Amino acid sequence: MWRARRATEACEVCRSLVSAGCAIRGALSLPQPRLVSRSLHHPRPPTARPPRAQLQGCQPFSSLSHLALRRWKLSPAKPSYQSRRHFWPARLAARLLRLRYLLLGSAVGGGYTAKKTFDQWKDMMPDLSDYKWIVPDFVWQLDEYIDLEKLSKALPDSEALAKLIPDLDKLAGSFSLLKDFFSTGTSGETAFRATDASESDRQFKKVTDKEKVEQLQEELLRTQLKYQRILERLEKENKELRKLVLQRDDKGIHHRNLKKSLIDMYSEVLDVLSDYDASYNTQDHLPRVVVVGDQSAGKTSVLEMIAQARIFPRGSGEMMTRSPVKVTLSEGPHHVALFKDSSREFDLTKEEDLAALRREIELRMRKNVKEGYTVSPETISLNVKGPGLQRMVLVDLPGVINTVTSGMAPDTKETIFSISKAYMQNPNAIILCIQDGSVDAERSIVTDLVSQMDPHGRRTIFVLTKVDLAEKNVASPSRIQQIIEGKLFPMKALGYFAVVTGKGNSSESIEAIRDYEEEFFQNSKLLKTSMLKAHQVTTRNLSLAVSDCFWKMVRESVEQQADSFKATRFNLETEWKNNFPRLRELDRNELFEKAKNEILDEVISLSQVTPKHWEEILQQMLWERVSTHVIENIYLPAAQTMNSGTFNTTVDIKLKQWTDKQLPTKAVEVAWETLQEEFSRFMTEPKGKEHDDIFDKLKQAVKEESIKRHKWNDFAEDSLRVIQHNALEDRSITDKQQWDAAIFFMEEALRGRLRDTETVLENMVGPDWKKRWMHWMGRTQEQSVHNETKNELEKMLKCNEEHPAYLASDEITTVRKNLESRGVEVDPSLIKDTWHQVYRRHFLKTALSHCNLCRRGFYYYQRHFVDSELECNDVVLFWRIQRMLSITANTLRQQLTNTEAVRRLEKNVKEVLEDFAEDSEKKLKLLTGKRVQLAEDLKKVREIQEKLDAFIEALHQEK
Repeated sequence: MWRARRATEACEVCRSLVSAGCAIRGALSLPQPRLVSRSLHHPRPPTARPPRAQLQGCQPFSSLSHLALRRWKLSPAKPSYQSRRHFWPARLAARLLRLRYLLLGSAVGGGYTAKKTFDQWKDMMPDLSDYKWIVPDFVWQLDEYIDLEKLSKALPDSEALAKLIPDLDKLAGSFSLLKDFFSTGTSGETAFRATDASESDRQFKKVTDKEKVEQLQEELLRTQLKYQRILERLEKENKELRKLVLQRDDKGIHHRNLKKSLIDMYSEVLDVLSDYDASYNTQDHLPRVVVVGDQSAGKTSVLEMIAQARIFPRGSGEMMTRSPVKVTLSEGPHHVALFKDSSREFDLTKEEDLAALRREIELRMRKNVKEGYTVSPETISLNVKGPGLQRMVLVDLPGVINTVTSGMAPDTKETIFSISKAYMQNPNAIILCIQDGSVDAERSIVTDLVSQMDPHGRRTIFVLTKVDLAEKNVASPSRIQQIIEGKLFPMKALGYFAVVTGKGNSSESIEAIRDYEEEFFQNSKLLKTSMLKAHQVTTRNLSLAVSDCFWKMVRESVEQQADSFKATRFNLETEWKNNFPRLRELDRNELFEKAKNEILDEVISLSQVTPKHWEEILQQMLWERVSTHVIENIYLPAAQTMNSGTFNTTVDIKLKQWTDKQLPTKAVEVAWETLQEEFSRFMTEPKGKEHDDIFDKLKQAVKEESIKRHKWNDFAEDSLRVIQHNALEDRSITDKQQWDAAIFFMEEALRGRLRDTETVLENMVGPDWKKRWMHWMGRTQEQSVHNETKNELEKMLKCNEEHPAYLASDEITTVRKNLESRGVEVDPSLIKDTWHQVYRRHFLKTALSHCNLCRRGFYYYQRHFVDSELECNDVVLFWRIQRMLSITANTLRQQLTNTEAVRRLEKNVKEVLEDFAEDSEKKLKLLTGKRVQLAEDLKKVREIQEKLDAFIEALHQEK
């Protein structure tokens, strides 16, 4: 009987273990083996007794350690009764114990090994939640393959094992532990917590309630710090893994590229919106993180900790942020920074690049600030990329001040307030309110400003900086707790954070500051006494919270903004079709390029002007410029000598002086003015139907600036001086045609002077009797005196037509007495002035009559005959002047067409156009009108809509 009972018990144990093995295999989702039903004994002969117990349904299985279990079967018993009595009980017991130990040891050892291996893997594995697209799906669906609840239920209870195997109590305890491990889910933490709790309970029974509370707090803090260290290690591993993954762009990882560039696409949308609507008041309601705070409160330091680099210029108590700086943070394989309008990359791991970046930011800030101001609303756009950076867009604003100090503009405080309000009034802007924890809270100004812009605190995150100084200096630590709980300030916020962003040394590295921050909070009483929560401290937790809030608001608002721009685009396109149906939509830059091409074409067209035209206009303009000097300072003084030798000597001397000092300079000036006039004519003359008056302002400005910059070659005057001197030295008129041309030139010059003289004389003496009677015009008293004087002087000239140019004193006295006898009081100076014009008219008329006589004098001149009546030295003078003008015009024409006009002027025009192209204010001033503004708005709206659509599509793909 005892043998049958023992065999039955052994069979039950095996059946229980086999069932457990099947359940474990099912929980692990392993394939079922082929079922084999086999008895442990060979069948007996018909004469033998049937076995009292038989193991049915037993099947082999694998343990958790995947050790193969051999199939066992018992050999048939010997026919001898004596042999069975002495050997088969021992064999049966040995084999049962062997089977039992093997099965139980495999199960327990495999379970413990699985648990230990799972914990090790869990500690070693980095956070791969962002890389599910790389790791196969079955890794993330482990629960579907391993049903841990079924596995825990499949293991036998410890009581059943204890009854069957009394000497394996410890093994039963291990089974209980293993069962509890599987029943917890994936980590087995509950079982260990239960064990630790039981030990803690035994310890807490020996201490008072106060000590219990302290121990619980210390244990909670240790747990928080433990998880914080684990999180730091995992983040470090994730950072390295991200860096490796991002460097594999050339292996077809396009999805990661999309995710990496998502924030860059969003930043481009914000940049375009800033250009379209710089006031941020109408269309631009897309989210951005606006960093505001009192001056020196630590705004820039917080931003640098989030960006993980010391990228901003620093000063001790001095205002350093003078204009808004938009920083776009994104992931990348290398930690670099670059500006929106520059291709240079600054390596943020190198101190020299960091110093260069800080200098560039400071230079751009000072460039943005106009003269007479301290701060500027113009935004500097900076992109910062690196592994592990949270993707978001932050705007660092100038610090809010309470008092304007010396050296600042009087309106600095109001300007900073207006800039801050302009950014914060965006309903989707996340306000990062920075408060200095080391100073009294009552000194803060920014909290009131933030409360006005976001009274309900739906988009405000409060950050308390310099907590290490606050804990050291503040008498009551509960005051810090009140700030973090939002009970001290009237403002409300989504979250409250406490950070440490420096140790007072501006040269300290970000890594050193982060280590100091973590060490401080580990030892801080604020955490140990539960005044601060672990999730409310460190800039790492702050950046995670800000990033989450940022992307949440982006997803909620971006599609609505895209719809509004679609409506705006439709309205603008309709307006354009109604006002300019036949014109192409060219914005200001496109119009400038079109005008630039036209201007350059017109400069080139100067080379197409004929040489004859250049010489004609140059000779005409040069004579107009020098004619007064030739007649007044050379011809008249020499001609009035009434002596041929004296005339030629005087002319030669004066021509030499004129050539050496004035004539070359005048000629170059004339050539430059001629070039300007021709250039202006090509630039401004209407082109018929193709003329577009929208370019008139621009062309005029380009012409003026080009002329201002142009300088004539200095060697031109020297070469001209030699040529002109040689031309004036020649007195040989070779043919009658040249002689007649000189006479014609002289007559034209003298007639022009005579007309001018008669005009002056008429203005001096007043209208004649015809104009007085026909036009009812009268003379003034002074004109009447001049008229009487003129009549008296003409009488004197009729008596002596060869009178010299100057009146003698006795002649002046005679004229004055004659006038006084008729009741006209005159002054001697009035007599001299009137005589000058009267004699000038008389002399010019005489010279013209002499020109008429000289028409037949070429024969005498050619044969060197001397005839007092036909001494035509004045004709020779005008021929020399005429020849000099012709040669000078030819020389200047060559300089214009060969060097100055086509080359240097074109170069100047190109330089001016390039400068104008880079000056947006200049283009805005010179290209104006409804047509330009409408095309500009239409282009911007289209660009914004396209970028918004592309960003929304990428955002949906990332989801």
